[in-house]
Amino acid sequence: MLDTNRATQLALSRRHRRLRRSETLRRMVRETRLAASDFVYPLFVTHGRDVRAPIAAMPGQSRLSIDQLPDEAHELRALGIPALILFGLPARKDARASEAYAADGIVQQAVRVLKDADPDLVVLTDVCLCEYTDHGHCGVLGAGGVVENDASVELIAATALSQAEAGADVVAPSDMMDGRVGAIRGTLDGAGLPDVAILAYAAKFASAFYGPFREAADSTPAFGDRRSYQMDPPNGREALSEIAQDLAEGADMVMVKPALPYLDLIRQARDRMDCPIAAYNVSGEYAMVKAAAANGWLEENRVVPEVLTAIKRAGADLILTYHAKEMARWLQRATD
Repeated sequence: MLDTNRATQLALSRRHRRLRRSETLRRMVRETRLAASDFVYPLFVTHGRDVRAPIAAMPGQSRLSIDQLPDEAHELRALGIPALILFGLPARKDARASEAYAADGIVQQAVRVLKDADPDLVVLTDVCLCEYTDHGHCGVLGAGGVVENDASVELIAATALSQAEAGADVVAPSDMMDGRVGAIRGTLDGAGLPDVAILAYAAKFASAFYGPFREAADSTPAFGDRRSYQMDPPNGREALSEIAQDLAEGADMVMVKPALPYLDLIRQARDRMDCPIAAYNVSGEYAMVKAAAANGWLEENRVVPEVLTAIKRAGADLILTYHAKEMARWLQRATD
């Protein structure tokens, strides 16, 4: 005869089994649910007209000219995706990233077009210098090719202000310079833009998963790497400290990047921080799934929901993902 504890465990296991018997039952008792409203879709914008240039390392993604953006905005809204984040490819690069903070820079132009096309679409802008510098680093360089933090923060704040003046709803500093969130908040408030939100890339790791993005954004450093200012992957306590610091400086939301290797930190941030948590399902994570699916090694329409559900279950409120459109379509079909 079973002892009481064993009988209780067996009854619980049988209850779980009964509730897995059909897709309808599984859907009814599902603990974590994905929705298109969870997603932020990244877009790469470039100069020119009628440009829709495929990105080889990111199948299904393209660099788009600004005239293509209204159609993108309408498609996202039709799919129920409420937001996108812009990355710009400038016409020219220089040592001080001039186009990053120019009033007619590529991202500033893109913001205006998108807000004209759909004022309710939430437009986020990546705030960094790496796409705009001729050396590919996230700040300006001093003697010996070392990134100068304070000089860089000044230009990063100018970039955020320029994007906000163009109409961005949320500015998202990704540079990992010290003090940049406080500088941006002070600059925006001082310019009469206190309602523009800040999503800080607070725990951005020096990851090997960024390779396809650097091809897409043409932002590979000309020398060295970014490990002196991006976070060291083994350091979890440091990540939580960086998140807390960005919130103290005025961030409204914080991000963990990449998502999949750092699910533990998303969970810890969710448990400790009373603010929206974003996670970036980055280019390398996307490209791995696409490559495996193209080779017939896995079923993409099953793997992508599993990946994104794991990120949300870990505690992410927002997921920046290149899978946003296809996932939204699958979700729509599931409810038809």
